[in-house]
Amino acid sequence: MREQVVVTGLGAVSPYGVGVPRLIAGLYAGEPTATKVTRFDADAHPARIACEVPNFVPGEWLPRKLVSQLDPFAQYGVVAAEEALTQAGLLAPRDAAGQPSAALPLADGIDADRVATLITSSAGGISEMLTQHARLLTGGPRRVRPFFAIAMPINLVSGQVAIRHGLRGPSFSVVSACASATDSIGVGLDLIRAGRADVVVAGGAEATINPLTMAAFGIVGALSKRNDDPAAASRPFDRDRDGFVMGEGAGVVVFERAAHAAARGAVPLAELAGYGISNDAYHPSGPHPDADGAIRALRLALADADLAPSDVDHVNAHGTSTPANDRTEAMAVRAVLGPHADRTSVTSTKSAVGHLLGAAGAVESIATIEAVRRQEIAPTLNLDHQDPDCPLDVVHGGPRATAVRVACSNSFGFGGHNGVLVYRGL
Repeated sequence: MREQVVVTGLGAVSPYGVGVPRLIAGLYAGEPTATKVTRFDADAHPARIACEVPNFVPGEWLPRKLVSQLDPFAQYGVVAAEEALTQAGLLAPRDAAGQPSAALPLADGIDADRVATLITSSAGGISEMLTQHARLLTGGPRRVRPFFAIAMPINLVSGQVAIRHGLRGPSFSVVSACASATDSIGVGLDLIRAGRADVVVAGGAEATINPLTMAAFGIVGALSKRNDDPAAASRPFDRDRDGFVMGEGAGVVVFERAAHAAARGAVPLAELAGYGISNDAYHPSGPHPDADGAIRALRLALADADLAPSDVDHVNAHGTSTPANDRTEAMAVRAVLGPHADRTSVTSTKSAVGHLLGAAGAVESIATIEAVRRQEIAPTLNLDHQDPDCPLDVVHGGPRATAVRVACSNSFGFGGHNGVLVYRGL
């Protein structure tokens, strides 16, 4: 019998602010976070709204030298990782006189060689790239700052977390566009099952609210143009949806062998029970019209967890608010769950926090785990007229108290990537 893997820590930086408590409070209160872009002058852009992280001052959380080495995406990831590791009880206690930004080593008795770090991104240090490219054009090579080489790469968020806390196990980044964080968690599960790690720190971080990224997604029509009504712009499964709203932040999940958690007295939050992965092999940006890849990923995840479709109580949908993605995801859920789909509660976290691209799957995993823990599902916002082509039981109008024993979290990405995680209550 395969060893059980349990979640013991969660961390987040989201458009609600720093910390999982703020994320969860905002989701269950049904508070939208989309506003007019403040990161830059977006007046010339087709989409001028986004879900930004508010009032984030990196120096309040990280030492000045480390801040100077990190692109904003990595700043978010490092902060979220420390929150998750702290909740898991894996870090040494902070001395009462210690500075909040000081690095904490692993707690006594934790084998650092057996702690893996898999935090990812879809775009990496793109803010730093844009800044340094402008410096190169105006001042030549000598104007490019030395830290650029370590601020740009996607893997450096994992690397910096490992360095900061002395985590010496496997450390890398899994990149699969908007499925990146989900796949990082899934690959981490595989590492534990393969005996390569006892503990995994996994998730994603993203900071893509900048002129280039917003222009790129805007010009292909992926972003909502409800610029005059930001709060109502992200509307998954709604008949009048017109695209997603860009979000930013980070989500990190710490999970470990159940026996390892029990031996050190950790409190498990949920079981990470299964993972399914596939590729549409159809189109670089659009989903397969028959939802073929999403169907296979869902079936593989349930088989991996040794569960039947009738066991699923809740699906945290990818739910981007784009016409094709919502339609094909609904098709996939109905194809896999069959008649049970009518009794399965579905929600989309993106309706509240926007689309965090490579970090989305981790933030949505946190929301999924919380639904399992509290037996209540956060609502989907802006579902005024449900699309008949998306015949799902979508939670809206407020949270829904219901039995949630098994929940799936779906993520689909450009390149045809499909990833599904299964969480189970304890």
